[in-house]
Amino acid sequence: MKPRLDWYAAAPDLLEAMRDFELRVKGSGLELSLIELVKMRASQLNGCAFCLHMHMREARAAGESEERLHLLAAWRESPLYTERERAALAWTEALTLLAETHAPDDAYEALAAQFSEAERVKLTMVIVAINGWNRIAVGFRSLHPSAEPRAHA
Repeated sequence: MKPRLDWYAAAPDLLEAMRDFELRVKGSGLELSLIELVKMRASQLNGCAFCLHMHMREARAAGESEERLHLLAAWRESPLYTERERAALAWTEALTLLAETHAPDDAYEALAAQFSEAERVKLTMVIVAINGWNRIAVGFRSLHPSAEPRAHA
């Protein structure tokens, strides 16, 4: 895989606006661990290695366990996630796969049972932000940093 372009250098004003949005989302008051799980789950669904790499490291730095990070793709089958996290992850999947799910009522009802109205909006904005970043990174083939030698295709 080869990067298509340096997107930040190509349109710095727009990317600064996106970074400002990201900072506001991160400072929304939602739990940092929840934000990182949501970002990782959306990035898994979108196949974004760049964002997965970044948010895996940030989740670890915030104290997230290796076990929960490894089992995130199978969160429905694991008892390691709280009801609040489950509602957030279901909402993440519903909005990330919007064309397939159409944001079903059961996902929203689970969300409403765990999050206030303001928190629902904040969580939705986290999901909007990470899906935007995923589309930028995947679309322009951004490579994550690595200490490992790159494999040749």
